[in-house]
Amino acid sequence: MPKYKIALLDGDGIGPEIMAEAVKVLDLVAERNDLEFELVHGSFGASAYFEHGHAFPDATKALCDEADAILKGPIGLSHEESKKIPIDMQPERGALLPLRRRYNTFANIRPVFLPKELAHFSPLKPEIIGDGIDFIIIRELVGGLYFGKKETGINADGKRYVSEALEYDEDQIANIAKVAFETAQKRKKVLHNIHKSNVLKSSVLWNEVMSEVGANYPDVQVVPILVDAAATYLCLNPGQFDVMVMENMFGDILSDQCGGILGSLGLMPSACLGPEKAYYEPSHGSAPDIAGQRIANPYSMIGSVAMMLEMSFNMEKEARNVWQAMQSVFGQGFSTPDLSKPGKNVKMISTDGFGDLVVEELAKL
Repeated sequence: MPKYKIALLDGDGIGPEIMAEAVKVLDLVAERNDLEFELVHGSFGASAYFEHGHAFPDATKALCDEADAILKGPIGLSHEESKKIPIDMQPERGALLPLRRRYNTFANIRPVFLPKELAHFSPLKPEIIGDGIDFIIIRELVGGLYFGKKETGINADGKRYVSEALEYDEDQIANIAKVAFETAQKRKKVLHNIHKSNVLKSSVLWNEVMSEVGANYPDVQVVPILVDAAATYLCLNPGQFDVMVMENMFGDILSDQCGGILGSLGLMPSACLGPEKAYYEPSHGSAPDIAGQRIANPYSMIGSVAMMLEMSFNMEKEARNVWQAMQSVFGQGFSTPDLSKPGKNVKMISTDGFGDLVVEELAKL
């Protein structure tokens, strides 16, 4: 019987609630595929700091090192609560960036998907959504401004200053370019390259390397587009996109904008892939304001499970089944209070109620 070890990093806020629903799905998948998922929980984020004095404790690092894949919940606290944690140990700096650095998870893949039947979630007009939204954002995840050299202090004029460097080398760009071109080949063979070369020299190098790598993929059409123009077109005509590739900060901003296009970041799972290990996570935050109320939708957490099944365990059929099961639950009119307001066409259910229905639908497939 195949056996896989999965590190479950529940995270903060609503993290443990939605992780519990992901576990239900994993249990069913294991049972009917005659395999075993060894699911081991690890402390990570703000809760880990308060419990262990570190946002990414050594025990959690050891667990992740041993795991075949990592399933991570959202992390973070409210602004006021975050002040109780030293700046360098706050969840994003003390846990998330070190996790990415430890496993070189350079490729962040975020599907932006909303079928026509679920168009009511989106704030966009039906004529803009058309037959639905379906594209992928591929974001370089371990370079750029977030990982560059940082310096703060007092300058010669006695003024406080900050300096942060946006750094990339050609290998980093080539690595994410290959992922983007290979993804585009499997889809519509159109790749939008997002840049800001009219201002940033980093984008000039980015475009040069993209062109060099692109020579090996002559069947893929490359469409260069400035990042600010891309932000506009995502709202005016999202249907023109199929695969988009971009550097770290651009990807952080535009992928969150895509959450707004869909109607919620709660509809955006993601995969973070490295050469030897990957972690999977919802794109949204920990929503501490609704934690414990059982109203958070676990779609993005369960969707991250689907991506893990496909990308880490080569279980493409079960991954499709999980997506289909979730769409079926929405298609029957069910939703959770964080995604939908009460109305005559919405059957409002809880976090665990949504998870139970997904498992029920999955069992039928």
